[in-house]
Amino acid sequence: MRAKKILRIVGIVLLLLLLSPLWMYLAWLITPKKPIRVAIVDKTVLTTQGTEHESFNWVLKNQRFCRPNGKFYDIAKDYFGFFPGDTGHYELKGFEQMPGEEIDKIASRYDMIYITDAYGIYYNEWYKNREQLERSPLIYGGLSLQDIAVLKQMKDKKKLIITEFNTIASPTPSNVINAFETTFDLHWTGWVGRYFNVLDSTQNPELPHWLTRNYKKQHNNLWPFKKSGIVFVRQDDHIEVLELARHLNKAVPIIITDYASAQEYHVPTEMKYPYWFDIIAPGPSNKIRASYHLDTNHDGDILLNAYHIPKVFPAVLEHYRGDYKFFYFCGDFADNPVSQGQSYFKGIGMFSGLFYDHGEKEERLSFFWNYYRPMMSTIINRYYEENVRMKAR
Repeated sequence: MRAKKILRIVGIVLLLLLLSPLWMYLAWLITPKKPIRVAIVDKTVLTTQGTEHESFNWVLKNQRFCRPNGKFYDIAKDYFGFFPGDTGHYELKGFEQMPGEEIDKIASRYDMIYITDAYGIYYNEWYKNREQLERSPLIYGGLSLQDIAVLKQMKDKKKLIITEFNTIASPTPSNVINAFETTFDLHWTGWVGRYFNVLDSTQNPELPHWLTRNYKKQHNNLWPFKKSGIVFVRQDDHIEVLELARHLNKAVPIIITDYASAQEYHVPTEMKYPYWFDIIAPGPSNKIRASYHLDTNHDGDILLNAYHIPKVFPAVLEHYRGDYKFFYFCGDFADNPVSQGQSYFKGIGMFSGLFYDHGEKEERLSFFWNYYRPMMSTIINRYYEENVRMKAR
């Protein structure tokens, strides 16, 4: 009898697990939609998949945020920037293509703006018969003076502004960088970096050729790295590398979030971050919500000190004085290989561990599920409740 009871319980549990996707979908379906006008800026769109903003669209859909007409945001259409077409054709629909009077209307028309990527599109990337790991002429990209004009107006109207790497690094011109820094009280140090799980140039197809070539030019024609590590690139193309064991005790940068911020944004206090980041120095009006920590050894400390690279630096900044609403994510937070189909299930975060392994190659998915998704959901929901929904009543 006892064995039958156990089998019955197991059967019920398995049935509930099988039915849970249906109930999660139905729960998502009956959740009220939340109309909000979002201006998404993405200048780095090689395909209609919109890689640089797909994580954000996932959150919008999962949280039932929609356009005022009730339709969900379309990854391939609802943004400002570069629009890929067929056989090498493309359209530019950024703020740069708008007359001045249209730009003046953006801040009044939209509730919030999110610049997910301003890096842009380059000749070799767009025309795929060329080498994609080499640098080439810019087709379109970089933050513009028109973008700054929109951001300033959004700031004046206290609309929500979210930006992240790459907003003000290359290829944005220095005068635009300076305008952004002055407007939002922060300073880019000139350094960007990225973790690579394999630094062996013969084994890692994602390692840019210009990166290894420039390093060799600057370091006696040597590229001695084989293990995992972190590459730093300065604004003038000077390159330094931290390698596991040689310079690092642990290779992947760790985001440490203070306890109060972790509770507020529903994120872990420690999170691995395995992708591109920039090193930003905040002004006094910006609060550091989270910081990157590099686990360097003695030789790593010597190298960082020689080039004035900090081993602890901001990961998430938030303006806290209340006169405007601003976040800067010091990393390529919105670029994660997520499945849009999973966004149709309410409460799916409880099962996030099923959607990625725990190896190094899966760290970006882990980052999305455990850090980006809950933080972005909290930010937008709070802003919607306090500013958009209340004003719509």
